[in-house]
Parts: sequence; structure tokens; C-alpha cells
Amino acid sequence: MGAVKSKRVPRAVREQQMLDAAVRTFARRGYRAASMDEIAEGAGVSKPLVYLYLNSKDELFSAVIRREAAALVAAVTAAVEPEAPADRQLWSGLTGFFAHTAAYPDGWAVLHQQARTHGEPFALEVAAMRAEIVEFVTDLIGAAAKEAGCAGELADREVAGLGHALVGAAESLAEWANSPAASGVYGAGERPSAKDTAATLMNFAWAGLGRMTDGERWSPGG
Repeated sequence: MGAVKSKRVPRAVREQQMLDAAVRTFARRGYRAASMDEIAEGAGVSKPLVYLYLNSKDELFSAVIRREAAALVAAVTAAVEPEAPADRQLWSGLTGFFAHTAAYPDGWAVLHQQARTHGEPFALEVAAMRAEIVEFVTDLIGAAAKEAGCAGELADREVAGLGHALVGAAESLAEWANSPAASGVYGAGERPSAKDTAATLMNFAWAGLGRMTDGERWSPGG
């Protein structure tokens, strides 16, 4: 009787295994220190096979960025409650964002820390992903302004800036929520929940936005 042949792993599955190993390695080692040998070992394949599928370290890193960015945008989009008021939509989208970054900390580290520090084309890939999220947030803030009957000065002059500011705050808060500093506040091994983190940001940002839509403006005085 002939030997039983092992089942061939489909190319798409094998490639995802390589990308999974690459995400872990890039997140923990950094782009420059990560080696193709370590990535191949983590994927359980030979280094020549990694090169055969993904050509080079640069192309592998780009593929990782594209996959992780697409997954993050999809998570935010899927979490949004489309028929809800603008504030509820934003809260649910933020909850999706924080839930995804907590569930995939290595992917978030690649996007937020590694890819943004190595210049083109990597930084451009992340910038495109970020622009999608900023546009989404900006649209919701604009919708909230219109709901509040404040579609004039706030919508024209400040909505775009507020969208960028809120996304920047969410990125910083996600980094903190996944860090040992958060564990120090919440207890060993504990992290804030995605809903709690989203509520923290909404309490900080949306309460202030509500005052702006009521016509209140901060001034340095003097």
C-alpha cells in the first residue's frame, strides 16, 4: 500500500498564515529588526516559500498593512448603527474601533507604530486608511451639527478639524488602553472594555461638541 500523501494547503490559506506570522514579528521586533527567517519559522514554512509568495520584506510589510488596515476599517463600519442618531452612531463606531484594536493588538501596533515611522510607501498606506475613518467621523459630526440646527459656522469652519482631533484622540486612547499603564489603573491583567473606552471619549468630546452646537465658544479672555 502506498504512503498516504499529506493534504496540500491552499495558497490563500498559506499566505494568511505567513501574514499572521509577519504581523506578530513586525509588531514585536519592529520592521527593521524583523527577519524573514523568523517570519517563515512562525508560519511553519521555508523562507524561500515566503519569498515565492510575497517577493520581498517590503512587499510582505505592505501586504500586512493593507490587510490590517482593511480589517480595522471593516470593524468600525460594521459596528455602526446606521439608523441611530449621530451620537449613537459615533459611539458604536468608536466601540468597534476599540474592540478591534484590543482584540488585535499586534495589528494595531503595526499600523499605529511601525508603518507610520518608515516613510513611503508604508506611511501612505496607513494615511489612506486613516483618511477613511476621519471622513466617517467628520460626516457624523456634521450630521450632529445639522440635527442640532447648527449647520452654519460650526459646519463650515470647524467640523473637519474636529474630525481629525477626535480620530487622533481615539488612536492615542487605543494605545493607552492596550498598554501596561491601563493595567496599572484597572488592575493586573485588566483593561478597560471597548464600550467604556468609547464612552470616555464621547464624554470628553461629545459633551464639548454639544456646548458648541448651543453656540458656546471658549475664549482665552484678556
